[in-house]
Amino acid sequence: MNEWIMIPLMVPLGLFAMVFGLYYMRTRQNLAMIEKGMNPREFANRPAPYVNLKWGLFLVGSGIGLALAYLVTQYMLHDEEDPALWFAFIAIGGGLGLIQSYRIEKKEVLDREKKDQ
Repeated sequence: MNEWIMIPLMVPLGLFAMVFGLYYMRTRQNLAMIEKGMNPREFANRPAPYVNLKWGLFLVGSGIGLALAYLVTQYMLHDEEDPALWFAFIAIGGGLGLIQSYRIEKKEVLDREKKDQ
C-alpha cells in the first residue's frame, strides 16, 4: 500500500486513540479514588498558587540563557553556529529559574509554618 494513503488514515486513528486513552485513564483514576473513599472533585479544582511564578521564572531564565548564547556566539566564538550551545544555555537558564522558584516557594511555606506555630 502506498505510504501517502496511510498518513490520512493513521493520523485520525492516532488522535482518536490518544483522546480515548486520556479519557479512559481519567475515569480509572476517579474510580480508584472513589474506591478509597476520596472525592475526585476535591482534587480536580485545587488552586496552584505558585504556577505563575514558576512559569515566569522559567521563561525569564530561558530568555537570559538565550541572550547569553547569542552574546557568546557573536563576541566570543565569532559567528560559529553551534546549536548545542544555544540549547545548553536555554536549559541552564530555565533550570536556574525553576530552582529559584523552588527556593521562593520553600521560603514561603517555611515562613507560613513558623507563623502557625
